Amino acid sequence: MDKIVLFQEKKVRRVWHEEEWYFSVVDVIEVLTDSPIPRTYWSKIKAKIKKESQLYPNTVQLKMLAADGKERITDAAHTESLLRITMSIPSPKAEPFKQWLALVGRERIEEIENPELGFERMREIYRSKGYTAEWIDSRMKSIDVRKQLTEEWKTRGVKEGQEYSILTAEIAKATFGITPSEHKTLKNLDKQNLRDHMTNLELIFTMLGEEATRQIAVKDDAKGFEENHDAAVTGGKMAGGALQNFEANKKLKVVSADNFTQQIESAQKEIPPIAPLDNVD
Repeated sequence: MDKIVLFQEKKVRRVWHEEEWYFSVVDVIEVLTDSPIPRTYWSKIKAKIKKESQLYPNTVQLKMLAADGKERITDAAHTESLLRITMSIPSPKAEPFKQWLALVGRERIEEIENPELGFERMREIYRSKGYTAEWIDSRMKSIDVRKQLTEEWKTRGVKEGQEYSILTAEIAKATFGITPSEHKTLKNLDKQNLRDHMTNLELIFTMLGEEATRQIAVKDDAKGFEENHDAAVTGGKMAGGALQNFEANKKLKVVSADNFTQQIESAQKEIPPIAPLDNVD
């Protein structure tokens, strides 16, 4: 998902990543400083923050639409990290920008208070991209299942970030026989969100592995990374067994090389042509 928002008539690119908005840091730097070379300015700010503060903002590199119309990798940060970056920039626009960021982020607060609102916004974004109603239903459910799992991990002492990634990879490997990175390679993906490129069946078995993991963790009262790691492997194997039974029964492979673009092209081919109207006098 991607979108452009405006601050004082200047564009700020943002991308939906890991279930929250990430903004282009370079765009924010340009807004606050009016610098003709915001990338250079950002490089200096990064070096300063690293040297002077332990609270280095969490930035990731994501693809966003560039001025030339092509998607290019750029540094991106979520709301909390952008506020830290703003504090490091002497600018009269800093306070108005913070207020703007709070306003833009209000939709996220509304979604937390009313999850159905967030789901409807996401549904609309997926619809606009061309996804089928069936796929969107599965994707929305997969987001809910994932959220329940990560909340369970948090209460059981699993650390966000690397430990979440390791456990997620273990579930996926036990379910599909390949890691998420191998799955992305199969689908010819780079920085894109793998789940946004999964088929309906891939999403279903992903949910099964994650929900099985959550229920095992609750049943065994798993504590810390190691015990939850065992639960992840077991949950993934349960989903993997179900996947193998499905493949044997239906004589088809669940793991697919198809990505979103190919899925949309396939769906469009299945739409019957519109019959021409009879001539009317």
